[in-house]
This record gives sequence, C-alpha cells and structure tokens, in this order.
Amino acid sequence: MVRRMIDFLEETYKLVRQIPKGMVSTYGAIAEALGDRIAARAVGFALNLNPNPDLTPCYRVVAGDGSIGGFSRGIDEKIRRLESEGIRIKNGKIQEFEDVIFKDFETWYPLRKLRGEQSRLANKVKMEDDFEEIRYVAGFDAGYSKANPLKSYGAIVIMDLKKMEVVEKVVAEKVIKFPYVPTYLAFRELPIFLEVYKNLNTKPDLLLVDGNGILHPLKLGIASHIGVILDMPTIGAAKKLLLGEIDGDRIRYRGDVLGKVLYSSSKPIYVSPGHRISMNTAFEFTKKLCRYRIPEPIRLAHSIVSQSRSSRSSDL
Repeated sequence: MVRRMIDFLEETYKLVRQIPKGMVSTYGAIAEALGDRIAARAVGFALNLNPNPDLTPCYRVVAGDGSIGGFSRGIDEKIRRLESEGIRIKNGKIQEFEDVIFKDFETWYPLRKLRGEQSRLANKVKMEDDFEEIRYVAGFDAGYSKANPLKSYGAIVIMDLKKMEVVEKVVAEKVIKFPYVPTYLAFRELPIFLEVYKNLNTKPDLLLVDGNGILHPLKLGIASHIGVILDMPTIGAAKKLLLGEIDGDRIRYRGDVLGKVLYSSSKPIYVSPGHRISMNTAFEFTKKLCRYRIPEPIRLAHSIVSQSRSSRSSDL
C-alpha cells in the first residue's frame, strides 16, 4: 500500500557518523545529503534525540555560519568535545570554519526518493467528482506526545452526514521516526493514519484530513496522498497556509488555483481537494461540516487525540 517509508532519524545518524574526527558539518549540509535542505530543522530535531553521542557524534554538527549550535548534554560539553578533537572555537564560533567543514557524504538521498514517490502519485490524482452517495464522512487528525516526541496518536471520527451524528471513533498510537518536514507531512503521518484506519468497522465515503490536498508544491499533500493510496474521495482542510497567494476566496500558486479560503469563524481555514473530488464540491462539503472553525469530523478527532495525549502523559 505504501511503497516507501524511511527512518529519518537513523538516516540522519548514518550521515553524522561519516563526519571525521577533527572536522564538523552543518544542519543544512546534512539536510542536503538527505536530499532536501528544507529538512535542516528536522535534522536538529533528530540530533537532539540522539541516544548515543559517542557512537553518533552529533556534537560535530554546527550552524551554517560557524556558530556551534546546541547539544543535548550542554554547550560546554560540546565545546569540550570539539576542542579535544582539535577544533578551535572563539566566542562561540568555529575558527577557520571553511577548512574544517565536511560535506563529502556518501548518501542515497532518501528525501529525493520520497519526492519521486510524491511525483508518481501526483499523476494519479483525480480532480473531478467521482463518487455516488456521500453518507459517512470521516475526519483524521494526529498529535504527538510532549513526553516522548516520537510517540504519535491518531484518531478518526466518522459522522453520518444525514444525521450529523458520530457513528464511530477510533484512536491508536504508534512510534514515528520521521519529524515534521514541510511538504513531507504524509511520510510522517501515514503510518499512524493507516494504524487507525485498519481498525474501522464503518467504511467512509469521504475523508477530511487536517492538512492539504493539492495545495502543495507537487500537488500532493497528505489528503491527496491518502486519497490516491486508498482510492477514495478526500479533502484537505489546513489551519495554516502552506504556500500560494490569496486572491479573494481562491488560493493561487504559480498561476493555478489550488485551494479556497473558508471563513466559518474569525480565522480562516484553507480547503483543497485531495482526490476524486472537485474544488467546488470539496469547498461545499467542508463548509457544511463546519459548526465552528474546523470541520466537525476533524475537530472531534483532534479532541480525541488531545485527550489521549493528556491521559498518557498523566500516567508517566
């Protein structure tokens, strides 16, 4: 069902282990070796979770301007380790930075592979209404533990569109080793979504996702990704604008209309079709499902996720 998933943390650690003693690299350089510089912040997230700095010398990773950056065991310890390897530091910056920076990584560029997967799936997205009756509408949301940032909680709520009543709700938890990287959300949340989806008793006719559909650089946000994989109508409803410019109620990106702005409260949401549904139909369904700002199935799923996070945290 899902052709490619990667352990972002381990791929990052493999690269860090290549940095020779007496040299440093940067968050951006490692992100580029992963395949996309946009992942630099996620590299920092991964290194902060590094369980063994002796095996994986994340203290050798610094900021792009030569500043030493952070370290889970403290800045003083990072400086001590770097200086013990011959790195000169003055006023918090690496001296002779260009002479000691390492970028010659051996890599298979995993994020490029994921981009290729997105491009392949984007070609399968259908932008017309391709369904019969829509009765059961599902909403999906995911959240992450504050105590353990690798633990995710996902929930799906299914509502009867005719009665506007909840007919089923399912929650699950799963360890996720792919931090948030802009435009790669599907690879972070697909595993927890599929974990929840497989436990449903009611098959939804339409799925709304807290994220984007075609409002994405490759026209394959998480809602489109899920829609193509499951071959079902999907809609993306995002709380933040990922890209594009607002033109009235339309969202344009590189000349194409990829979404619409919906005001059901004082703050907007950004609606885009995912798969097997048209722009206008996606907008009208979303509008109908909004009692408050967020479409009701997603809002209820978010509430379940928040309760799950709170109850698990209180047990620690």
